[in-house]
Amino acid sequence: MIALIMAGGIGTRFWPLSTPASPKQFLNILGDNSMIQETVNRILPIIDYEDIYIVTNIQQKKLVVEHLPELPQENVISEPYGRNTAPCIGLSAFLLSEKYEEEETMLVLAADHHIGKENLFRNIVSFSANFARENKNLLTFGIEPTYPATGYGYIEFGKNINQEKFPVFKVKQFKEKPDLGTARKFLETGNFVWNSGMFMWRLDSILEAFQKQMPTLYHDLQEIKNYWNKDSDKVGEIYRNLQKVPVDIGIMEKSENAAVIPVDIAWNDIGSWQALDEMKQNRDKDNNFIDANSLTIDSNDNYVLSTDKEKPVALIGIEDAVIVNTEEGLLICKKDRSQDVKKIVNRLKEHDGKKQ
Repeated sequence: MIALIMAGGIGTRFWPLSTPASPKQFLNILGDNSMIQETVNRILPIIDYEDIYIVTNIQQKKLVVEHLPELPQENVISEPYGRNTAPCIGLSAFLLSEKYEEEETMLVLAADHHIGKENLFRNIVSFSANFARENKNLLTFGIEPTYPATGYGYIEFGKNINQEKFPVFKVKQFKEKPDLGTARKFLETGNFVWNSGMFMWRLDSILEAFQKQMPTLYHDLQEIKNYWNKDSDKVGEIYRNLQKVPVDIGIMEKSENAAVIPVDIAWNDIGSWQALDEMKQNRDKDNNFIDANSLTIDSNDNYVLSTDKEKPVALIGIEDAVIVNTEEGLLICKKDRSQDVKKIVNRLKEHDGKKQ
């Protein structure tokens, strides 16, 4: 089994702690290890370092090497431009098909997810690898929903195609992030799961899917493979013009052999400051999480982080807020608006562009 870990995020949701130079996957936001280190450690009991590959953008290759010194440097696949998940997965499959047998299975993970039930996760991964090898399905892991989330995409599943150990279902359709009413309806039907963005398939199965579902991209990636490590200018020229599309839309929702395994693995993509706050255990008597030199008066249910531990951060009458202070900037927002932080990052980019 091969593991491909996607680590090309640019750090918009966790500004000002996360930046393009040091995005979320390289931060120690849940413990002593960075998220990419945790992701690798999670699979090491079942996959060797030599079979773990990281696909990232070329600017972050140095960070990957620093965080994962045991990983062979040739196992870092550096994209010259970010073009969403279909191109990065397709390119990686092409490159790895040169090294592995066509029936080899590939586990695809994101570098910045949290999984609480690690032993169960590894059991499911091992099962799914065997299932994909024997049946040539394109498998995805669907998270059993615990509430009507509006921040996740959903997968509707249909016919049960396996009842042994872990149920496997045919994918009926992928749904974009719904409004609250729609999300509630999804939960009521009982045949929707959250789209985790994690996958398992054989190398030949995913390449065949690219050839059938996205023939233009397939041709372009094949050409890139031929120039890889030979002509970086040509690679960049082709890559710059690749279709920018997620693998869910470009491949999975069009494939007849797409299947989903519903799982309960205490998964969280930690996609906002609010989501991170919900995972924090150590809180004061007013339910504030504080990692700062902070004083509070009549303030509760806040998330407070400051990298300047000498300067005090004072809160008076503040509730349900995120306050993050770093050298990059100061963020103050309501918790339920923390999904909008990326809008601020975009505004900052526009502002910098106007200054230049």
